[in-house]
Amino acid sequence: MSSRSAFVTGANRGIGEAIARDLAKRGYRVVGTYRSNRPEVDGVSFVHCDVRDPESVASAVREARETLGEIDVIVSSAGVTQDGLLMSQAPDDVAGVLDTNLTGAFNLVREAVTDMVANKWGRIVFVSSVMGAWGSPGQTSYAASKSGLTGLTRSLAWELGRARVTANAVLPGLIETEMIAGLSDRRRDQVVSQTPLRRTGTPEEVAALVGFLVSDEAAFITGASIPIGGGIGMGL
Repeated sequence: MSSRSAFVTGANRGIGEAIARDLAKRGYRVVGTYRSNRPEVDGVSFVHCDVRDPESVASAVREARETLGEIDVIVSSAGVTQDGLLMSQAPDDVAGVLDTNLTGAFNLVREAVTDMVANKWGRIVFVSSVMGAWGSPGQTSYAASKSGLTGLTRSLAWELGRARVTANAVLPGLIETEMIAGLSDRRRDQVVSQTPLRRTGTPEEVAALVGFLVSDEAAFITGASIPIGGGIGMGL
């Protein structure tokens, strides 16, 4: 059981909620963020945060520190998608996805990493997607934002390595969350047919991987992008 603290964005649903819940069960002191509809998750405190807004992130981190003291672990899980062919998408739709999924991760780390650097120990995990490497029709903004997290992960690994702070990304495949609820049966079957295990994954399976990456046992893993998709994305 850990005695460390964790700050998890997008902890109000889906993969982010599963990660926050899992870390709390492992003994971490956890603060999660939400943008609307404050949730209730056992063992998790919540603060409001819009990761697109640097001031909102700064305020949320200050509130989190009031509860946690110092922040040892950051998990960037806040994410959205706005599917549609690029030629039919409005600029605001594209900007909303990029600002949440990619710029939001920049805002979070810049604001919350100082405790880790000072203490010479820390863990950063980004929730990316195999689609960031594969690409997908109708998901140009989503794939671009998730691909950008790979460069962010690798650069932070270099910048923070001397401070013994690791930075890694997990790349989920098709996971049973609200985000894929709108998929057509045809598209779902297509992705599952390209998955060696021939099934979708669960948020809890992703949370278990994150739980390992933020542990002491994962101290020599940094700059990695690890697919967790039942075999889809192998070799990335």
